[in-house]
Amino acid sequence: MTSMEASSSAGSTKALDGVRVLEVGMFIAGPFAGQQLGDLGAEIIKIENPEGGDPMRHWRDFGQGDLWWHSIARNKKSVTLNLSDRRSHPVFLELVRGSDIVLESFRPGTLERWGIGPDALFRANPALVITRVSGFGQTGPRAKQPGFGSVGEATGGIRHLTGWPNRASTRVGISLGDEVASLFAVAGTLAALRHAERTGRGQVVDTAIYEAVFAMMESLVAEYELAGVTRGRTGPTLPGVVPSNVYPTLDGDDVLIAANSDPIYARLVKALALDELATDESLADHTIRGGQGEKVDQTISRRTRQLSTDELIRLLEDADVPHGKVFTAPDMVADPHYRARQMIVRRDVDGVGPVAMPAPVPRLSQTPGRIDSTGPCLGAHTEEVLCQLTGLSATTVLQLRDQGVV
Repeated sequence: MTSMEASSSAGSTKALDGVRVLEVGMFIAGPFAGQQLGDLGAEIIKIENPEGGDPMRHWRDFGQGDLWWHSIARNKKSVTLNLSDRRSHPVFLELVRGSDIVLESFRPGTLERWGIGPDALFRANPALVITRVSGFGQTGPRAKQPGFGSVGEATGGIRHLTGWPNRASTRVGISLGDEVASLFAVAGTLAALRHAERTGRGQVVDTAIYEAVFAMMESLVAEYELAGVTRGRTGPTLPGVVPSNVYPTLDGDDVLIAANSDPIYARLVKALALDELATDESLADHTIRGGQGEKVDQTISRRTRQLSTDELIRLLEDADVPHGKVFTAPDMVADPHYRARQMIVRRDVDGVGPVAMPAPVPRLSQTPGRIDSTGPCLGAHTEEVLCQLTGLSATTVLQLRDQGVV
């Protein structure tokens, strides 16, 4: 057991102890929010359809099931309940009465169509926080359209800004839109939960993926409206800031160097013995240098190609120049800083072995998050949860199972 795991296990108190969440979403946008809340100590009861459950269980299968499942469903209990079957509603509403949050990520209108929309949920529990994550939000002309994270990335603006200027836009190599929306959903959920604790009144937290993406777009629209500028793709560079780019090494790696001010630039030029740049007084000024990125980058690249990755990093460290090797998974596993911060944790999974996953983020000094369990088997906690929280007998649960309700 690592020191972090030991310290986390030493005390039982977690920040969200006593908070119960019913997660009824699928894929990423809702469940990733559930993961964050679970890491912080909330009890997460994941409601899944008895027929197959969450598609994330087999979304990226390399022969061992989806390895992400063990992380995104960690700290959760799996209960099978067919919410589209009205016979399940008395059971579900009983769970709602004893919960603080319902987290859902269906297409808007789905819960209403089933007869368990916000009106029904608030009647069961007036203090309930209902967090709804969807592609385009609960209102507006596109509300009921399907919208995965990739669609939100396109509509929210990040796709147009990602890639090279002379090529089609690209995706970031992760489900960025879904995950950003999840984090906004967590922030809204915790704010609404605080309000409910003070007033006894619940509310709906409406998180649209495209809006979560758009919220990160800085002054994109202001620049268009007031300066007539439409931002576009710039590849790896930061417009107006030179040098700020990735540079190749003798080993074939890329190292990002961010000399974002005149003093840092001077230290970089000296550290790499770039006499050509050091003697060009026109490049000493940040503003003027910002328009000569190609010239500066070519000069730096010629020099970095002569150095091994370790040599380049050592020179940059000694000169106190912000930098970072462009990491791959093997780099992360081997990196001493990742190890010192214990950012990669491993949990044993039956039939798979140790599975690596990111540690809980952020780090709380008094009530740190922790991983108590990995993604459960489908329906692993159905009988336990329904008998304990709804008063159903094991015999009744078995009857409901035979009917396809659970």
